[in-house]
Amino acid sequence: MPTRTARTAWNGDLQNGAGQVELTSSGRGTFDVSFPKRSAENADGTTSPEELIAAAHSACYAMQLSALIAEAGGTPQSLDVGADVSLGPDPAGGFRLTGITLKVRGEVDGLDADGFMKAAQDAKASCPVSKALTGVEISLDAALES
Repeated sequence: MPTRTARTAWNGDLQNGAGQVELTSSGRGTFDVSFPKRSAENADGTTSPEELIAAAHSACYAMQLSALIAEAGGTPQSLDVGADVSLGPDPAGGFRLTGITLKVRGEVDGLDADGFMKAAQDAKASCPVSKALTGVEISLDAALES
């Protein structure tokens, strides 16, 4: 299996410094990062590790859910998956990820709401990014749309 690569160039200290994260494997872009904007409500045009984790988790979850829906005999027509990743203080000092909420709305042929919910729960537990983030509470808001 492949290995994917990203890199960050950082200059300065935490509070006054800034950097750029580059999606090296895909070559799809370089994005500004800074701690003050990472910890602010408004990202003001910068990304953060939490946003990148949210992107990775929503993509991984969508792939895993589509596979599990098919295994259960359904056909996914569309899946709209969002991931919210929260940063907060760590009681041990510093910061930590305080929670992740996955939200999925799906249009699926061949599964009822219970079958969709089972696949959604199983995907939350079995997608590789969820497995990597076992130290963070992950909640799920899933619904089948007609």
